[in-house]
Amino acid sequence: MDEILHEMHAWMHAYMRSYHTDDADVMLGIRLKEIHTGYVTANARALARHLGCTPHDTALAEIIGLFHDVGRFRQYAVYQTFNDAQSEDHAELGLKVIAEHDLLSELCAADTELVRFAIKYHNKKEIPACNDRRKIFFAKLIRDADKLDIYRVLLPFLSPDGADKAPKFVPSDAAQEVSPDFIADFAAGRQADYYRLRTHGDRKIVRLMWIYDINFVWTLRRIKSRGYIDAFIESLPPQAGIAEGVARMRAYVARRCGEEDKMELYG
Repeated sequence: MDEILHEMHAWMHAYMRSYHTDDADVMLGIRLKEIHTGYVTANARALARHLGCTPHDTALAEIIGLFHDVGRFRQYAVYQTFNDAQSEDHAELGLKVIAEHDLLSELCAADTELVRFAIKYHNKKEIPACNDRRKIFFAKLIRDADKLDIYRVLLPFLSPDGADKAPKFVPSDAAQEVSPDFIADFAAGRQADYYRLRTHGDRKIVRLMWIYDINFVWTLRRIKSRGYIDAFIESLPPQAGIAEGVARMRAYVARRCGEEDKMELYG
């Protein structure tokens, strides 16, 4: 697996650089995703090791992290947005890129199917029911590794001034307020639909609500200790209903961070 990993890293490095351009606006998004890819790959590897994965499965986690956003580069080059609803689902686009370049040809059929499953569902609202516990495990792992770094990525874009510099998560002239349906979801402690994003406030609160979709205590503790939760809460506008959601979330985080990670793999 070491040689396969080396070849995959070399290919991904060359592929990302192939999207470099003199267009500064496009390079903002491309560079952002280059850096994100590196962090998510490292997060996936570290989480797999923490959970006691075998060297083979740790390598699979690293491969999933490396390729999870391979579709983002074509997406941003073509559409100049990271909004899937306004372009293409970037996970599905990534699977097309993987197939076109036969990137998983060195893996066995079962591992190929597992990697494709984890990438396909890394960005969905939820993972569908599946009898394959390994597939579910790796889908959960990449979702955590991805979210952990997305909080870092979004920090500079939380303020109204920062929102104008964001690489088109929502239209630059969108309102700062949170839409009423998103406030209701937040107060109830439930996930919101990414495809309903309309405002900068929606963009912030939907990511904050990802806290309820973090699978491993290892990840949640890092999100909390790095100040991401506080930063997102402080960036929200003072609207009715938000305080209720904040109180619910803080209680949830305190309870979860007091737990131990379940070390049983694939459960």
